Amino acid sequence: MKRIKIIIQFLGTNYSGWQFQPGLKTVQGEIQNAIFSALGEKVEVFSSGRTDAGVHAYAMPAHFDTNTKIQPNNIFKALNSYLPDDIRVLSSEEVNEHFHARFDVKEKTYEYHFYANIMRLPLIDATKTRIPTPFDFDLAKSVCPYFVGTHDWKGFCSSGNSTATTVRTIKKMTLSKEKDGFVLSVTGDGFLYNMVRIIAGTIIEVGQGKIAPEKIPEIIKSCDRSLAGKTAEPRGLVLKSVKY
Repeated sequence: MKRIKIIIQFLGTNYSGWQFQPGLKTVQGEIQNAIFSALGEKVEVFSSGRTDAGVHAYAMPAHFDTNTKIQPNNIFKALNSYLPDDIRVLSSEEVNEHFHARFDVKEKTYEYHFYANIMRLPLIDATKTRIPTPFDFDLAKSVCPYFVGTHDWKGFCSSGNSTATTVRTIKKMTLSKEKDGFVLSVTGDGFLYNMVRIIAGTIIEVGQGKIAPEKIPEIIKSCDRSLAGKTAEPRGLVLKSVKY
């Protein structure tokens, strides 16, 4: 029995998130079906975390155990033959049997991509969230340092959160301009349910003049969900990288 680590890239638009759900299209379900088709084995694939419906991943690590005789570094090629075009396994390798794609994570980076326009732009709308104009980029950028550090993020998670503690550490957070819009990058040791989307929604509302910049420390300290911004749409969120 070998433990195989794979790196997955996917466009989440057509999926009900990562986790397998009977009767629904999920990324985990598609990967497990591909493994059965390519290797003839029914296995459970463990990822670095669960993404919501509509959320994308640039490089999501996952692992599974297999008895296949296919060389570990060739498994990704076999899987891609059975995967839809919006999911790709970028690489595969054998790892130590004690490696766990979820529990061994030390750091994750998410990016939230959005653009400001009076109308939706079809060619960029699949992976970016549109926000109404006007949007003050400099004002929104100015509050990013407030989010860096170890805090109780109870006020920045949705009611479905089931973790034992709501304390997390954000190591780095930046807002920058990109072609056709903006990207918010957040790196931390872990994130609560919808935490990054709520942070993004809050940053956006600062840029729109709906939340005063000086209120951000108070909002974080309050642990009151009603004071933070709206939960931003999932289409702009991308799991960028994971470190172990």
